[in-house]
Amino acid sequence: MKLHEYQSKLIFSKYGIPIPKGRVAATAEAARQIAQELGGRAVIKAQVLVGGRGKAGGIKVAKDPNEAEQLATQILSMEIKGLPVRKVLVDEAAAIETEIYLGITNDRAARKPVMMASAAGGVDIEEVARETPEKIIKVQIDPLLGLRDYQARDIAAGIDLPRELWRAFNAIALGLWRAYSENDATLAEINPLIINKDKKLVALDGKMLIDDNALFRHADLAELRDIDEEAPAETEARKYGLSYIKLDGNIGCMVNGAGLAMTSMDVIKLFGGEPANFLDIGGGAGSDKVAAAMKIILTDPNVKAVLFNIFGGITRCDEVAKGILVAMDEVKPKVPMVVRLVGTNAEEGRRLLENAKMITAETLADAAQKAVKAAKK
Repeated sequence: MKLHEYQSKLIFSKYGIPIPKGRVAATAEAARQIAQELGGRAVIKAQVLVGGRGKAGGIKVAKDPNEAEQLATQILSMEIKGLPVRKVLVDEAAAIETEIYLGITNDRAARKPVMMASAAGGVDIEEVARETPEKIIKVQIDPLLGLRDYQARDIAAGIDLPRELWRAFNAIALGLWRAYSENDATLAEINPLIINKDKKLVALDGKMLIDDNALFRHADLAELRDIDEEAPAETEARKYGLSYIKLDGNIGCMVNGAGLAMTSMDVIKLFGGEPANFLDIGGGAGSDKVAAAMKIILTDPNVKAVLFNIFGGITRCDEVAKGILVAMDEVKPKVPMVVRLVGTNAEEGRRLLENAKMITAETLADAAQKAVKAAKK
C-alpha cells in the first residue's frame, strides 16, 4: 500500500525525524490559510501516488498567501499521470544548501533490508544508480539486530556529511529504520533530506510503501489507504481476497498461484503478447471468487483476449469452470478466451466448458500462443 507524502512524513515525525511545518489542504482557500499561518512563503505540493510531480507542474513555490491560493487552484485542477489531484500539501519553504537521499528497502538477493544513501539527493535514485552507481552507499541491516550506530556513522562518512551533523544524521537514520521495521514497510524513503541554511537536517519529502500482507497488524495504517488513487478494479479485487495488479497489455490473465501467474505472464511476453494484469485467485478458490475475478478482468477495455491457466491442487478445476460459466452468463464477454485446466478434477472442468465456445490448450506454451493470436484478431 502506497502512502501519500504527507502521511509518510507524519509517520517519520513520530520517530523523531524533523519535517517542515505544514498541513494538507483539499481546497485553495484552505491552502491560503495554511500559507498565512506559515508566514506567507510556502511550497504547494500535489498529493498523488505517482512520481514525477515536479516535472508535471505539481510542485510550486508561492511567495505569499494570495499566490498560494492561485497555485493551489491550478494544481487541484490537474491530473498527473491519469490521477486527479484532490489534495495539496502546503509546507513552509526551505532554504536548501545540500540535498541528500536516504532510504531503506528490501534486498531480495541478500534477504535483508538495505539502507541506501547518496549525496546526489533530490533526483530519482534509479537514475543515480544507473548513471553513477558509485555515488550510492549501501549498508545491509541484520533484521534481528537492526541498524547499528556504527553503520549510520559509516553512511554519514561515505556521503561526506559534515562531521558536526553526524549525531543528527544518526538519529534520523535510526528513526527511519524504526519507521520502516515497526510499520512493516517495504520502502521508507527521504528524498531529499536537506541541510538548510541553519545547518539543520530536514526531511523535505517522504515516501512509504506498506506490505499489504501485514496490514492486519496495523489497523491505523489500513485506514490511510486512499482508494480514490487506486484503480477501481484493484479495490474490487481486494474485497474478494484476490491479488490483482493492472498492467498495460491486452491479454487478461487468471491464474492460481503467484509463481504460476508470473510464469504465465513471462510466456505470454515470450510469444509476443503483453499481459493486461497480474491476477492470482489463490488456493482453494470457489466458483464465486472465480466469477468475481473474471468480471474484474473484463472491466478493462484494453483486454482483447483472456487466458485461464489453472493447475488444480487445492483449487479444483471444476470449481473454476463453474465460476467461469457464472461470470460468462452475467457479463456476456465478447473477447476470445483460452483455457488450460490441469490437475484436480480437470476432466470434469473441461466437460463443463465443452459448450462454452472457449479455446482449449494442453500446455502453457500452447495456451499463450493461442491467447496472443486471439488478441491480434
